[in-house]
Amino acid sequence: MSALDAVRARQSWSKVGDTAPGREELLTLVAAAGRVADHSSLRPWRLIELRGSDREALGAAIAQAQGDDAPSTKPLRAPLLIAVVASYRPSEKVPRWEQEAVASGVAHVLSLLLDEAGWGVIWRTGHYTRSQPVAAMHGLTDDEELLGWLYVGDKPHGKSPGRRKAVDARRLLTRLPAGAPAEALADSPAHDATSGAADRDAAAQTEAERAEKKAKKAAKKAKKKAKKAKKKAKKAKKKSA
Repeated sequence: MSALDAVRARQSWSKVGDTAPGREELLTLVAAAGRVADHSSLRPWRLIELRGSDREALGAAIAQAQGDDAPSTKPLRAPLLIAVVASYRPSEKVPRWEQEAVASGVAHVLSLLLDEAGWGVIWRTGHYTRSQPVAAMHGLTDDEELLGWLYVGDKPHGKSPGRRKAVDARRLLTRLPAGAPAEALADSPAHDATSGAADRDAAAQTEAERAEKKAKKAAKKAKKKAKKAKKKAKKAKKKSA
């Protein structure tokens, strides 16, 4: 499978099984993910494995952060959680936002590699990622911030993660405006002649998705109506008897 195929096939799995990759496999994938663009090679990131009771400790920290009485069960949704930490380094050339971008890049590439290796992955966050109890539970320093967790497990057999909408690349990849908004450039004669066809294709796909959604809604409504009529007829028959 090529890198292009792997990226196109990637999906977020909200539900995964109880099996997770071992540490040795994980080390290989992390080493590869660490090859992302990194200005000055600062390595402004680190990852933390959470397995077994580690997840329960996280659940307790989340509860403390939110003021809940019972521990959160969210960390138990996957056998392996990988905490993504932005670990900022002193630098005159590389600002904090750029270092955080590197940490995010590592997490994204790692999620691609895990998916390509056959594992189900979803990147989860939450307002409590920046809370003191959760930071303390992970052992973060003053120069570190938690960006969330990769939830990892085996992909359930016979299930799919669901469909994702196609990306309209022509609307997201533009040229400099040269004094005019991007929309005006798209309408100019110099605009790629194939863009019109691409836009029509994208519009047609969107329309098809709407039609499919509308049809499903109508079928559901009809089924509900038929069920109601059947119940009414049954009730009338019982009354006449």
